[in-house]
Amino acid sequence: MKITTKKTLGQNFIFDKNLLIKISNSFESKLNNSIIEIGPGLCTLTDFLYKKKYKQLILIEKDIRLISNLKKKFNESKVKVLNIDALSFNYTANCLNHSIIIGNLPFNVSVDLLYLWTKCKKWPPKHDKMILMFQREVAKRITALPNNKHYGKLSVVIQSRYKIRKIFDIPASAFTPKPKVDATMLEFTPFNDFRYIDINKIDKVTKDAFSQRRKKIKNNMANYLNEIENLSISPDLRPENLSVLDYCNIAKNI
Repeated sequence: MKITTKKTLGQNFIFDKNLLIKISNSFESKLNNSIIEIGPGLCTLTDFLYKKKYKQLILIEKDIRLISNLKKKFNESKVKVLNIDALSFNYTANCLNHSIIIGNLPFNVSVDLLYLWTKCKKWPPKHDKMILMFQREVAKRITALPNNKHYGKLSVVIQSRYKIRKIFDIPASAFTPKPKVDATMLEFTPFNDFRYIDINKIDKVTKDAFSQRRKKIKNNMANYLNEIENLSISPDLRPENLSVLDYCNIAKNI
C-alpha cells in the first residue's frame, strides 16, 4: 500500500524487517494480555504483533486513509481497529486488564501521550507494561537521574509511577521519511502501590521546582519550605539535586 505521509500526524514508518522483529520480541505476551498498538500505520509492526499470544489486539489509528486496509487485513473478532486519536481514547474504560501498550509514537505528541497514561486516575492502571518509542533527547529526559542536565519535571513525574528500562536506540536512517533525530525504545512497568501519591501534586511541585532550575529550592520552592525542612532536605540544594523519592515525599506532605 502506497501512501503519502502526513507531517501533521508525525508519520515516520519503519520497514526494516529485522528491526521490526527485534521490537516485537522486546516483550512477552500471554493469552490473558491485551495488546494495544498506537499508530499501526502500514501494518509493518502489526504483522509481527498479530502472531503473538494475546486475548485481544487493539489497533488505534488516527489516519482515516489507513483504516480500510487495517480492517481488511485483520478481520477477526480478536482484533479491534479504531479510527480515533490516541489522545482521545479512554484507556481505563475501554481496555482489558493486563494490557500491553506498544507504539512507534508520533514524536509531536509522544510526551502528551505519556503524561496521559501516567496521570490516569485509577492506579495501578490496566496496562502491565508499555513499549514506546521517543526521540532520543526526550528519552534522555524521561530516564535521567538526579544531578544530570536532562533531569527535570518529566523525569520525576514519569519515574514516580514507572520503572523504566532502555531497550535500544534506533537511528534516524531506519525511518521513512527520515526524521532529523534518532529514536530510543523504552519499557515502562507501573509501580503497583507504594508510590501512589496524588500525581497532580507531584506535577505541581515539580513545575514550581524546575521553573527556574538554577535557583536554590529555598527560592523557587518557598511554598514547600515546611515540608522540605521536615524531611531534612537542605534548602540550599537545586532542583536537580533532589531525588524522585524526595519529590514524592514533598508531594505527599502538602
